[in-house]
This record gives sequence, structure tokens and C-alpha cells, in this order.
Amino acid sequence: MTDTRTRLAHTSQLDPGALEEIRALLDGAFEGDFSDEDFEHGLGGMHALVHEGGELVAHGSVVQRRVVHAGRALRTGYAEGVAVRADRRRRGIGSAVMAGLEAVIGRAYVLGALSASQDGAGLYRGRGWQVWGGQIGVLGPRGPERLPEEEGSTYLWVPPGGVLPDPAGRLDFDWRNGDVL
Repeated sequence: MTDTRTRLAHTSQLDPGALEEIRALLDGAFEGDFSDEDFEHGLGGMHALVHEGGELVAHGSVVQRRVVHAGRALRTGYAEGVAVRADRRRRGIGSAVMAGLEAVIGRAYVLGALSASQDGAGLYRGRGWQVWGGQIGVLGPRGPERLPEEEGSTYLWVPPGGVLPDPAGRLDFDWRNGDVL
């Protein structure tokens, strides 16, 4: 039996070697389709790290984003860089990462959000995340802009006792460099 250990740590608690290890895992898991901006988006919050036998095999982070809905700014925990090493997939490790992130979201945020790939969508749906049925936008440098390409892949999770926003309204995410969501 392999020694599996899951740990939550803030970016400030991770040394440069740990950040390099996370980046290498993400580059491999996303098959080179993980940019510097993507990596930057996952920093500054809490990381769920899963090690097996001393090796990092999975990662996810949650960072704060403001999401405007119906004239109200919602403090949102946005999941980033959720990945499991290819040879460790389909063993519940992704669920362990998400359980850690959801615990953080449930204690610190009104809402959880993420943008899912087709491969990852099943994991999120199975954990109670719901695809957002309304419009998606961003509060960009030129003002609010609709992002139809993000519609259908944005998932929300509401902590126990919370209320899912009305999908008749649009979700406008705060701006950031690179890929805005």
C-alpha cells in the first residue's frame, strides 16, 4: 500500500521547489497546454496537494475572485489548476483534491466557481457542482464584456445553506491577465 497524504497549504507556505513541482505536474497533466498566466491564476490562495510515496500526484488551488451578479459582488472561491497525474487518474485522488478545495470554499466564500474541461466535467458534476445556465462575462478594461465561449463550461458550487444565483442574471468575473477565466 502506497503512503498517500493530502495537505492544504497557502501559496505563501510553499517554497520555490514545491512551486516548481506543482508547475511540472500541471504541465504534464495538461499536456503542455498550461500557460504562465494559467499558473499565475492559481497562486495567492490555498492549494490542495496529494503526495503518494513522497511524489506530488495531484494539485488544485482556490483563489478569491469577485463575481458580479444582479448588482452584487459575490466573494467567490475559484478553483484553478486541478490536475491528477495521468498514471494516477480514476482512483479518487481528484475527489480528494476537490474535497479539500470545497472545505476552503465552504468556510471562506459565498460561492465556488471553475471552468471545466470536457475531461474534468464529470468529476465536478459528481461532486454536486452545477453548470451555469446563464450568461458569462468579464469586467474588462473596456467595461463589461460577454464571453459566450465560457458558457456551458463554467460550474458553480454553493456551500451548504447557500443559494445558487438566479441563472436569468449574468455572472461577470473580475479581470485578470491572459485567459480571463
